[in-house]
Amino acid sequence: MTTVKQLFDESRAASRPTLSFEIFPPKGDLDHRTAREVAGGLAPLGPDFISVTYSAGGCGNKHSTNDVAEIIQSDFDTVCVAHLTCAGATASSIAASIEDLRAHNIENVLALRGDIPAGVEPAEFRFAKDLIPTLADAGFCVGAAAYPEGHIDCIDPKVNIEHLKEKVDAGASFLVTQLFFDNDYFYRFRERCTSARIYAPITCGIMPFLSKQQIQRMVFMCGASLPSPIIKLLARYEDDPASLRAAGIEYACKQLVDLEEHGADGLHVYTMNHPDIARVCTEAIRCAG
Repeated sequence: MTTVKQLFDESRAASRPTLSFEIFPPKGDLDHRTAREVAGGLAPLGPDFISVTYSAGGCGNKHSTNDVAEIIQSDFDTVCVAHLTCAGATASSIAASIEDLRAHNIENVLALRGDIPAGVEPAEFRFAKDLIPTLADAGFCVGAAAYPEGHIDCIDPKVNIEHLKEKVDAGASFLVTQLFFDNDYFYRFRERCTSARIYAPITCGIMPFLSKQQIQRMVFMCGASLPSPIIKLLARYEDDPASLRAAGIEYACKQLVDLEEHGADGLHVYTMNHPDIARVCTEAIRCAG
């Protein structure tokens, strides 16, 4: 089984970024038929790996995540990363999750805190940094989230980098960023990582905006900044949803090409389960390269 760390090592040796996609189980449940359809549209594009989120809005469903990840690996011969959150988890529940990951032949895991359920007090695992060593000790290749503009609960850039360093020191061997719409935020963030001696490869999470409602939701959920070119596009195509969708995908493609030109370790497309988005982004990257 290939680990994501090996994929990053190979891509670095070849002087190219990794390319990966994300499948997002809506409300924690992506049925197997739909999962195969989405994966069947993504796998032929030749991604280095595909990740599968653990939940939407904090309602984790490990069985859906791991089932979908196993389908991607077994049916489409594509390396998969399963997300796992730990908010409200206990040692016994994480142990059960590890056994389920093993039962599904999953080797790569993205360790996340996740949203804290209402009324639930953090137990043994308060943060992702607490989950990472448990997964690493269990033999998994572990990734962690990175926040170019800072975590929405941590606005201090210095503390944000300190938290990321703790994740890497705990055993994270690769990093996936939260979405951002201005590449300059990532370049400054990458410089801060280098200064802090964070050397784990970082793949850049890019999400095309498809509607005004979607981008408003993302801004409030993640705290991502909206650069003026996007604000102008939203105003220009406010009454033309199809043109706004096309403009959002084109904007994401330009981001991805620019990131590749500036030596990003990886390019990670949040596909929102739309293989057509992944295809357009892939074509833009490969044509530019």
